[in-house]
Amino acid sequence: MRSLKTKFALAGAAIAVLLVVACVSLAILLRRPGGGALGVAAVSAVGIAAVAAAAWLAFVMGRRITQALEQLNYSTNRISQGDYTQPVRALRDDELGDLQRTVDQMRQSLADTTITKNYLDNVLNSMADAVFVARSDGSIKFTNLAAQRLTGASAGALYGRYVATLLHAPELSEEDKLRRACEVGEAVLRTESGQTIPVSFSGSEIETADEQFSGRIYVARDITDRKRAERRIRYLARYDALTKIPNRMQFQHLLQQAIARSLRSGTGLALLYLDMDHFKEVNDTFGHGAGDRVLEALTERLTSTLPEGTILGRLAGDEFALFMDGISESNAREIVRHLSDDILNVVAQPFHVGGQEVFLSASIGVALCPRDAENVIDLIRNADAAMYYSKQNGGNSCAFYTPEMNAAAVERLMLKSKLKRAIEREEFVVAYMPKVNIADGRITGAEALLRWRAPGHGDIPPSQFIPLAEENNLISSIGEWVLDRVCQDYAGLATHGLAPGRIALNLSLKQLRQASFILDCASLFARRGVSPKQLELEITETTLMADPKRTIGMLRELAAMGLHLSIDDFGTGYSSLSALQQFPIGTLKIDQSFVRDVNEDRNDATIVRTIIEMGHSLGMLVVAEGVETRAQLDFLKAAGCDQAQGQLFGEPCSIEALSHLLAQQAGSSASPFPFFPRKALTGSDLRA
Repeated sequence: MRSLKTKFALAGAAIAVLLVVACVSLAILLRRPGGGALGVAAVSAVGIAAVAAAAWLAFVMGRRITQALEQLNYSTNRISQGDYTQPVRALRDDELGDLQRTVDQMRQSLADTTITKNYLDNVLNSMADAVFVARSDGSIKFTNLAAQRLTGASAGALYGRYVATLLHAPELSEEDKLRRACEVGEAVLRTESGQTIPVSFSGSEIETADEQFSGRIYVARDITDRKRAERRIRYLARYDALTKIPNRMQFQHLLQQAIARSLRSGTGLALLYLDMDHFKEVNDTFGHGAGDRVLEALTERLTSTLPEGTILGRLAGDEFALFMDGISESNAREIVRHLSDDILNVVAQPFHVGGQEVFLSASIGVALCPRDAENVIDLIRNADAAMYYSKQNGGNSCAFYTPEMNAAAVERLMLKSKLKRAIEREEFVVAYMPKVNIADGRITGAEALLRWRAPGHGDIPPSQFIPLAEENNLISSIGEWVLDRVCQDYAGLATHGLAPGRIALNLSLKQLRQASFILDCASLFARRGVSPKQLELEITETTLMADPKRTIGMLRELAAMGLHLSIDDFGTGYSSLSALQQFPIGTLKIDQSFVRDVNEDRNDATIVRTIIEMGHSLGMLVVAEGVETRAQLDFLKAAGCDQAQGQLFGEPCSIEALSHLLAQQAGSSASPFPFFPRKALTGSDLRA
């Protein structure tokens, strides 16, 4: 390969030779003035040819060099415009060819660099986080698309701006802002429109030996959703999501502050603990969604009723609490009494649930600070004890705390704990209250009554432990145990030829709502060999009317099995005559509250007579409960009542005592009770 320098030397030598030839020819021509025409022409031709050859050689060399330079110029222009797609062809083997190859290598390197840069740009623009690349002085020289979206500014608008100007921190200087931006943490970014956005912000140094690439890279992430979630979590940690009032934790915190204020100022504070009576029936009957709506409506009523400055909180379920501070200790009870009356009145207003009116009541317990307690825990515990005292006394009332109530609360807690083991420890017993035919005094049946003989407590009546069983969800298992025990006892009596008539058991709403209740009953009757016709299920009016559509279907299935059904405590509920006709009821039991004063109270006497007449008109048997005197028995006999039960015929007895009474009746063919005429019973009487 000849170099361009050699080629220029050879071309120059050739041109020089040609020019020399031309000059020699010219000299010869000039020295031979007398030469012939042919000689002159020949010499002229040689000179002209030499000059022409030299010119042509110079043109050819110039042309080739020009073409190579034009190609290089075209390629470099294309490369400068960012087009690296067309290679630069090396058409020569000299220095120009080397230059062409060098330019092509540069094109290839730039193409590779551009591909890498585009890839990095695509990567950065695909990031959800905003990226700001800044120089050492903090001025921005690159931003990705996320940064432009976050700030609401274009890349051109952001170019050259200082990172510190993007951060919203009026209390900090530009240097402090920049210093804070270099730390990993949270900041507030101001957008182009002036909006502030919470971001997580971090910065790091760009490590490079080339100073032109030195600087820092900052990454920002929009944390608006996270901040919103954090606010929601903080709100839910302190406020009840349903009622939007303070929850237990926040209420206790506010109460603690109020107690401290009261103790410092020497004023009083009253804490009221409110619990809805039988609210569980609302949830069981209408569903928890309806129960939630009732609680929302209750909260609105309480909020509008309470005096300004009173704090209301929801502690759990249907339990609420409120306190008033800054009141005088001397008239605190009077203030609280008026407030509790207002609360009970607004609670007593009907709630509309599922197109129906539901009437509710509440029990309120009150504890005063500093008289009853000077700290949050004791004050709430004492108010809670007073509330349970109010509930145990019928509810719909307010009770002020006394020290004796705590002992009762501790006793209740102990019973609640022991109740869970009562069945397996065989602490339950069934007592039987005979049902007597008023006309002749013979036993025609009995009611099974559950008793709990807890060690160290004696016999505990159902009125005390049944509410505990319902709270602990033990009522179903206890009901199953009672039914099984009664079937065993009945089978034992039948084995000895003693038929006590129908044995009645109380049926709770929770049992009736069990999906497997009917199948469980049928299985138990078959296992114990007892006919369903020998048993009677007693249902209260409240249970009957809680969910009439569902209840009537289940009662019809039970009646189809042969079970006899009766309404217990009739007259205390809200059932109507038309409603009673829909149910397969065979017996009405008059509540003892009407029987107690039937000889003294004309209204009670009228009610009892009306119930008896109504029951007979519907083809039902009528039983009077709570008969304690001969006068009551005589009144019921005159009114045409069919059967009676009560202490006049003895206390509820064991199965052995009932067996003795039945044996005595069977042996004498007369009533086992001495105040009935002891006439012999005829065969028709026995068949009746």
